[in-house]
Amino acid sequence: MSGQPHVIRGSVSLPEAELQWRFSRSSGPGGQHVNTTDSQVELRFDLANTKALPPVWQERALERLAGRLVDGVLSVRASEHRSQWRNREAAAVRLASLLAEATAPPPRARRTSKKVPRGVNERRLREKKRRGDTKRGRSGRDW
Repeated sequence: MSGQPHVIRGSVSLPEAELQWRFSRSSGPGGQHVNTTDSQVELRFDLANTKALPPVWQERALERLAGRLVDGVLSVRASEHRSQWRNREAAAVRLASLLAEATAPPPRARRTSKKVPRGVNERRLREKKRRGDTKRGRSGRDW
């Protein structure tokens, strides 16, 4: 793989030692070349037993990715490129972004405001007045 580690967030990156790579024949374009090279990449990461993630992140990720995990292992496939090397890159990037999303802290709760701002209220009342005047002007009675 490439020299630089795939960063998840901050100083945490994917540990090369905990990644399991599998290569197989890819379907799709490539002509006769496709029958001879193992260009499809499957990247597996044992999320349940990893030591690379902070425990809080690990818990969060296990919870959020529960539907994608098989025995605590997260797997990502890439076969869109013809070269195995580019598929390896794509799989690693995909895994890193999946983990980044899954370990992100929950959004801050929205604080509700106590009252309607004065400007908003005044604008609403002015608009009501204007609409009423418009409608009154349609009645066609002369005073």
